[in-house]
Amino acid sequence: MEQKKVLNTTARIVLPLLLGGAILWWMYRQFDFGNIRHVLLDEMDWTWMWLSFPFGITAMLFRGWRWQQTLEPLGEKPRSSVSINAVFLSYAASLVIPRIGEFTRCGVLKRYDGISFAKALGTVVTERAIDSLFILIITGLTILFQLSIFGTFFERTGTNIGSILHQFSGTGYLVTAICGIAALILLRVLLKRLSLYNKVKATLGGIWQGVISLRDVRRPWLFLLFTLAIWGSYFLHFYLPFFCFPSTGSLGLSAVMVIFVVSSIAVVVPTPNGAGPWHFAVKTMLILYGIEDNQALYFVLILHSVQTLLIIALGLWAAAALAFTKTRTETPQ
Repeated sequence: MEQKKVLNTTARIVLPLLLGGAILWWMYRQFDFGNIRHVLLDEMDWTWMWLSFPFGITAMLFRGWRWQQTLEPLGEKPRSSVSINAVFLSYAASLVIPRIGEFTRCGVLKRYDGISFAKALGTVVTERAIDSLFILIITGLTILFQLSIFGTFFERTGTNIGSILHQFSGTGYLVTAICGIAALILLRVLLKRLSLYNKVKATLGGIWQGVISLRDVRRPWLFLLFTLAIWGSYFLHFYLPFFCFPSTGSLGLSAVMVIFVVSSIAVVVPTPNGAGPWHFAVKTMLILYGIEDNQALYFVLILHSVQTLLIIALGLWAAAALAFTKTRTETPQ
């Protein structure tokens, strides 16, 4: 039994790394990495990248505050600093083991503020459901408002869906299929984990309380405002770096919105910070909007790497801050 547990843990760490690594290797197998230094120092306008950093941070801050709000109806009152640092740390943890961050941040609240792990996990499930619904709404609206633009694109270029699919290489189809299979495997694993919780009545009850906590949340308008602020921050964190590069700076807001939606869907595939699927999705969309292949590769490599370094820095900050945080002996009433 112990050996099986070790194998499962190893698989959860190794397989996502292999999947992400394989996609990255395929994308960059003929890439000129020697020119990266020139692009970073001479071609990029780092002002826009620096301006995007605060929005990457505020997205997590708003997520921490929103999480506090969903826990209030359950009688749980974590400190703001602990909630926010737990979110910081969760993103960093997911760089090692995809999706482990949800459990990490619940564990942090349990350890430092005595918050019920089951209830915290239930609110995380609620958050994910709300965020998924929000992305679906954004996706639907984006597609609706972009129909005319896509029509104009096809008319002017003389292309159609069939010709685009014809230009899609066999390896491209393979990568897309692998990402789809990986997403299905993740869904199966999550369902299996939930079935394990079903065996523990107390835990299931706590999760269910967390899930329905949204029904009794105080100031629903504030919850909506937090949600809008989270996704607005995510978008600006993604959008501003487009102006760092001459090739992508000319893309309009609507085009970036389409790419943002596709990138948000791509990170569902369980790899560290979406590495591999995110690169593939964003690069493919950039090419669709007329960006040259090499320029698209530079953009996705640099942007993803810089944003990942920000997540690591925030994770280290959270770990250091929590090390000096006193543990509550009891949850305040």
